Amino acid sequence: MHEEVDVLIVGAGPIGLACGIECEKSELSYVIVDKGCLVNSLYNYPRNMTFFSTSDRLEIGGVPFISHNPKPTRPEALEYYRRVAKSWGLKTRLYERIEKVKKAEDQFQITSSKQSYTANKIIIATGFYDLPYLLHVPGENLPKVKHYYDEPHPYYDMDVAVVGAANSSVDVALEVYRKGAKSVTMVIREEEINPRVKYWVRPDIDNRIKEGSIKAYFQSNITKIEERSIDIETPNGDLSIPNDFVLAMTGYQPDFSFLKHIGIEIGTDEFKTPTYSEKTMETNISGVYLAGVICGGLKTNAWFIENSREHAELIINHISKLK
Repeated sequence: MHEEVDVLIVGAGPIGLACGIECEKSELSYVIVDKGCLVNSLYNYPRNMTFFSTSDRLEIGGVPFISHNPKPTRPEALEYYRRVAKSWGLKTRLYERIEKVKKAEDQFQITSSKQSYTANKIIIATGFYDLPYLLHVPGENLPKVKHYYDEPHPYYDMDVAVVGAANSSVDVALEVYRKGAKSVTMVIREEEINPRVKYWVRPDIDNRIKEGSIKAYFQSNITKIEERSIDIETPNGDLSIPNDFVLAMTGYQPDFSFLKHIGIEIGTDEFKTPTYSEKTMETNISGVYLAGVICGGLKTNAWFIENSREHAELIINHISKLK
């Protein structure tokens, strides 16, 4: 099967959907292709997660987002973006991976895992949640090691190690502790809990560590993972402790290999910021645009739904002027 469109959007997250909505408004033909489900990154968030942003800041396409509390939950967000996609009749192609992109004159030939496309323009809105930072230690490939956290129930009466000191690590450590883990140990590379941890959570984790309910090893690293234990390198020497699960909340990174495949230049700065125009969002490849968190490279806290929704309008305005 082959389709010809004005715009092919890679990524069916909130910003990819926003780009599709702008295409609808401008009467541009388009498809939104994603290797996973609708808003796949949000789907992979912890089941009981609450957003930092209020619901109105997550709205796209003029569709009201009504939640029970000012800050919506993951299930409410999934319901909302399903409703947005349905109400706008967005043309999504889900569970379909883009495998090859080739530019031929003023068009792009795209091959996916299911079919092929010809597109005049490409928008990349792929986010960063699919590639976790690895520990690179022996045993990391064991089934007990998780780079994504869903819910606390599987860790009841288990010895659990949580790697990291940012918001996700702290939330996970507190939740599995309160839901009955036998022991919770935090392994933290830095010398303290991350200063950016939510201010209303910080006293909780500090007090749990102080009283010994949660054990924390600072300036420490896991050096080996085995079926029933982990080895930790600490300032006070190496040790081995009992362990059933390792929850490595070490963060995630964009898929730079896909950007490089297309020919997008990646900066030499510490964040590997991709090249694009802040006025049009167009990259160094004419006709290829970036939208959303992918614009920040490794600085994944630079762009959120609420401050990158405008990317969709900037891009489609630029494309429309070129028609």
